[in-house]
Parts: sequence; structure tokens; C-alpha cells
Amino acid sequence: MPGRGDRGRVKERPKDTKGTMLRILSYMMVHKWKVLLFLVLAILSNLGNLLGPRFAGNAISVAEEGYKIGVGAVDMPRVAQFALYMLIAYVGSNILSFLVHIGMMRVGRTIAKQMRTDVFEKLEKLPVSYFDRNQAGDIISRVSYDIDVVSTSLSSDVIQILTSLITVVGSFVMMCLISIPLVLCMVFTIPVSIAFTRMMSKKTRPLYAKRSAAYGQMNGFAEEMFTGQKTILAYAYEDETSRKFSDINRTAAEAYKNADGLGMTMGPTIGLISNIGLAAIGMGGAVLYLFEIVGLGQISSFVLYSRKFSGPINEISNIINEIFSALAAAERVFALLDQPEEAKDIYGAEVLTDCRGHVEAEEITFGYTPEKEILHDVSLEAKPGETIAIVGPTGAGKTTIINLLMRFYDPVSGRILVDERDHTDYTMESLRRNYAMVLQDTWVFRGTIYDNIAYGKEDATMEEVVAAAKAARIHSFIMRLPEGYETVISEDGGNISKGQKQLLTIARAMLYNTNMLILDEATSNVDTNTERQVQKAIRSLMKGKTSFVIAHRLSTIQNADQILVIDHGGIRERGTHEELMQKRGFYYQMYASQFD
Repeated sequence: MPGRGDRGRVKERPKDTKGTMLRILSYMMVHKWKVLLFLVLAILSNLGNLLGPRFAGNAISVAEEGYKIGVGAVDMPRVAQFALYMLIAYVGSNILSFLVHIGMMRVGRTIAKQMRTDVFEKLEKLPVSYFDRNQAGDIISRVSYDIDVVSTSLSSDVIQILTSLITVVGSFVMMCLISIPLVLCMVFTIPVSIAFTRMMSKKTRPLYAKRSAAYGQMNGFAEEMFTGQKTILAYAYEDETSRKFSDINRTAAEAYKNADGLGMTMGPTIGLISNIGLAAIGMGGAVLYLFEIVGLGQISSFVLYSRKFSGPINEISNIINEIFSALAAAERVFALLDQPEEAKDIYGAEVLTDCRGHVEAEEITFGYTPEKEILHDVSLEAKPGETIAIVGPTGAGKTTIINLLMRFYDPVSGRILVDERDHTDYTMESLRRNYAMVLQDTWVFRGTIYDNIAYGKEDATMEEVVAAAKAARIHSFIMRLPEGYETVISEDGGNISKGQKQLLTIARAMLYNTNMLILDEATSNVDTNTERQVQKAIRSLMKGKTSFVIAHRLSTIQNADQILVIDHGGIRERGTHEELMQKRGFYYQMYASQFD
């Protein structure tokens, strides 16, 4: 695989706010009947809120009319009736609002669950190159943090904005019905609020996008450091690592501060504009009352409606910040979902069955990036049952050949044949199922030892697993464990040694019976004595199989049918061990250097 220095981040599609919102809406449409129900309940809740000030104004008007006649002339039963109506309206409104928030929270969590499912399924379809170019922590950040941000926004903000718009429109209509002159006193605040919100939104949205990216970078760095914690301790590099994390953390914190700091100014500023409008209403209402154009009940109702009119505007200005944050997070999620998937099987691709293991590579040229070519015109042939050893200096392109054989990547030019047919003529799944692999970088997962050995062969019996473990010389170790084959391995095999992990992967390959085998430094993590034993088991495993062996210890590949010496992306020498030693060329120098 290419090192991190060879990687470039995936170019993500340009920001498309409208497209992002439509895609979020498509997730909501799966639950459209629930969303519509909660929207109707939200509208009814807002109607209750809108009727409350009207009942309050009516009560004040009744009291005012009675007071003009005399204190005893106030119709208290009628005042109490309007007060009761107002209480019913507000209580009913709050109950409906509670139901809406609970319901939308559940819908938001369901949508988050579906988004995570979609992202995980997408990750399984992406080519290896995507994971080569992106940090695992950044990918995890998209799966967890970014989707949580979107879910939280869907749970509360969407309905809140819709209901706030209803409240704003309803309040404005009610104010117009009460007094047009009073509306004219405060209407100037509307265009000012809209202009300010639009201006701020253009500034804050890019900051929220930077915040999401900064958090992804921080998670990626943390994941790398936790994975390499032993190396950090071994090199006493804790202080430098902490310094680097502090720098990244500071960048993330500044991104958070810049985004939220600027965003938080929207609410108070809109509130100030609304209060200026309220002051204008107070002054205009006093003048109109003196000229008996409006009464106290109308003024009180109008003031209450003006608060309901300005309140949602303040809420929307605050929610907009959360919406921008959710849009930035959603764009990162959808950017992942939009990544090109691994190359599809060609039309009419066949399932590779009864593979004989005849593999040929014809003038292969390949580079992980267009500007850097790794392999140049590489050709090889492995006849059924032959062992091909691939040796060479670090970075020469040995593992790249394996990547091409497995179709993790496709060559830029040239072709690879399996059983005299281009390997793209076979389905990718069936091609890979005909290879068993043991890599230098061992991988085990949290589960029992049985599960780890039987990985890839779902119908494996305990007897088959035990036989494979015995062949890999790890059975005795397993039986010394408290629960034997049912012993649970911790995440990434933290409770067993590296050599034991490698023996488990060798046992896994022995159980996975195929006609083609790839060994990439398969015994690099075991001691010399164990290596001798495992080599015997591997030779037994390789019988009758076409095997590709990458080795740095040249003593382990002396019996190979053909040795390919790779240097600077090309085959410098080829032949058997004896032939290459007689040439006294590059292979001879490599072999001699290991025994000087």
C-alpha cells in the first residue's frame, strides 16, 4: 500500500446547498406521514399560541369598557371566561408541542440510523484507494459526529423553523387585523432583520464547514496516535505528540469559536432590532390611544403578538447557525456517499470456479497517482502449483504486485490473466475468493479464537478449525487459554502477542482452502524456532497451490520455482535460487548481505 506521504485527500464535490437540503429531505420523506402528522400538530400548537393573546386582549377590552362605566360594572364572569379560554389554549399548545418534539426526536434518530447504515454499506463498496487517501479517524468522524449533528438538527430545528414561520405569519396577520397604523410603526424592522440574517449567513456557513473539517482532522490524528501508542512510548515521543495534538486541538477550538462566536451575535442583534420595533409600537400606541384610535385591549394584544412575531425571528436566527452546522456536516457525509465505488464487474462477468491457478501478468504498468509510476512493464507467469517468490528493496513495488493480483487496483496498462483469461472477465468477489492471504500486517477482530480462524468460511466445523490451528502450530497455545477456542480476543488482538496473531492468520489461510495463495512476510513476527515449524506447515499448505511469496529473509524462499527480483518498479532478475546465485548479480548481493 502507498504510504501516507503518497496520499492526497479525496477531492470532494463542490458545495451545493440546495442539493444537500433535497437529499436530507429525501431521508425525511421515508417517514413522510409521521412528519406530516407532527407538522399538523405543530400548526395546531401554534394556533393555540396565536389565540392566547387574542383572548387576553378581549379580557382587557371587557375590563376597560366596564371601568369606563364604573368599577362595579366590569363583567368579571366574562373576563374569567376569556382567561379560561387563554389557559386552555396555552396548555393545549404546550401538550401538542411536547408530542411534536418527542416524535421528531424519534424520527431524527431513525434517520440517523439509516444514514449510518447507508454510509457503512458505502464504505464496504469503496475501493482500497479511498482508505489509502483518508485517515480512519476522519471517516469515523463522518459516521459518528457529522451524522449526529444532522440528526439533532432534524429532531428539533426543521419543525421549529416551520412552526416559527407559521407563528410569524399568523402573528403578522393578527396584528394587521388589530391595527394597520401600529403595524406601520414596527414594519421597518422586518427588512432590517432579513438583510442582517442574510449577511451573517454568508459569513458563518464557511466557518461551520471549517469546524467540521477541523474536528475530522483531530479525530484522525487521535486515532493514529492511539494505534501507535506503544511506538510513541518506546521512542519517548509523548511530549512532541502532545504538542502536535495541542496544535490540532487549538485549531479545532478556534474553528469552533470562530463559527459559534460569530453565529451567536445573530440572536442578540435580531433581539435588539425587535426591541427597537417594540419601542416604536409603544410610542405609536400611546399616540393612537390619546386620539382614541385604538383601545388598551388592542394595544395589549398587539404587543403580545409583536413579541410572538419577533420571538420566532430571534429563534430562527439562532437556529440558522445550527442549520448551517448541520448542512456542513451533511455535505461531508454526502461527499462520502458520492465517492466512486469500486469498479463494477464487466457485463457478462463469470464466476471463477475450479480455478487451476495459472496466473500471468503481461507488461503491467501502474502508479497510485498519475504523476508517480510504481511498476514499469512487469511481466510474470506462475503455472499451476508453482511458487513465485518476489524479493527486492523496500519500496520496490512488491506489495503493489499483490494489490494488482487481488484487484485492489487495476493496472494503468497491460493485463493480468487467470487460467488464460483476463481476470476482469471474472466477478471480483469470485476472483478474490480464490486467493488465501497471509499479510505482514495481521488483522484480528474482537471475537472468539474460533471465529477469527473460521473467518471467511462460515460453515467451518470445530474439527476443521482445530486441524488448521494444529497445522499452524498454535493449537497448544490455544488449549492453554482458560476457555480454549472460545476465548475472546480483545479489539485488534491486544491480549495476545503479535506472533500469536500472525499464527492465527496463518491458520485462517490454511482453513480457507483455495488454489492460489499469497504470503506477504507471513512469518516476520514469529521467533526463529517457531518459524522453522511454521515453514514446514506453510510448505504443506502450498502443495498443489499457485503461491506468491514476498520475503525479506531470503533463506525462506530458496525452494521457490521462480524468484523475481524487483528493483525500482521493474524486474531486474529472475530465476531459481541456484541460477541467481551463479549470476552473482543483485540477488547474490542481497543474499550475501544477510549472511555477512
